[in-house]
Amino acid sequence: MIAYVFPGQGSQIKGMGNDLFDKYLEHTRLADEILGYSIKDLCLNDPEGLLGETQFTQPALFVVNALEYLEKIQNDPKPDYVAGHSLGEYSALFAAGVIDFATGVKLVKIRGTLMSQVANGGMAAVLGLDKSQIMEVLEKNGLENVYLANENAPNQIVISGDRESINEAKPYFEEAGAMAYTILKVSGAFHSIYMETVKEEFAQYLNSFELQEPELPVIANLTARPYKGSELKNTLVNQIISPVRWTDSMIYLLDQGVDNIIQLGPGAVLNGLTRNIKRYVKSNQ
Repeated sequence: MIAYVFPGQGSQIKGMGNDLFDKYLEHTRLADEILGYSIKDLCLNDPEGLLGETQFTQPALFVVNALEYLEKIQNDPKPDYVAGHSLGEYSALFAAGVIDFATGVKLVKIRGTLMSQVANGGMAAVLGLDKSQIMEVLEKNGLENVYLANENAPNQIVISGDRESINEAKPYFEEAGAMAYTILKVSGAFHSIYMETVKEEFAQYLNSFELQEPELPVIANLTARPYKGSELKNTLVNQIISPVRWTDSMIYLLDQGVDNIIQLGPGAVLNGLTRNIKRYVKSNQ
């Protein structure tokens, strides 16, 4: 069985989608109309250096991921499962027919705008410690304002919290044996309770749309299990304030007999995480 997975924020790169925009002109023009600017120019040329800004990154990645999916299924069969990392989950929902292309662009446009307005937060990638070790460091040192954000792989986890706490936490994790502690270039504490306001505003906007039943299983970041039709909106809204359970999601796919997990979209970060997770699973069998 095959699963297609879609990357999220951080995977954007100038030049992405260069062979897709002209081939999918109708989709490109629709995105331009919704966004109010040229998505092709942003992705290929980034003339004002905006591609790394959240409110521009999210629509750009969604469009490129979606077009790459459409290109993939021109010659290959549809996958058995889909999943996406954080923002990438919207691409997975598009692939599964839960949202159409225009709805996806509208949703990520608002999501990116709302998230870009959150200030005084921070995130850091911790390498070399597992989830239980990270939780121990947080509890032992009274870091009550820091939360697990992205459980990317068993030994690669991103934490999120207020900026001061993220900066202060570094020596504690280094003392605990972390191989690296890298503060990320973000303004907000994404995937934590600090995004509660964003969640509420996004929920109001999402309620104006009708979502369709998934045509194929979409593994949710929130639960690491397939979306349930009755809980589509609730699951999508709560994703904003909850950890991305990527490790558990990939282990679920492996347990279902998925033997080929393929990243669609720019870069190859998810392929690297898949290899890491497969090694972990094999070593614990």
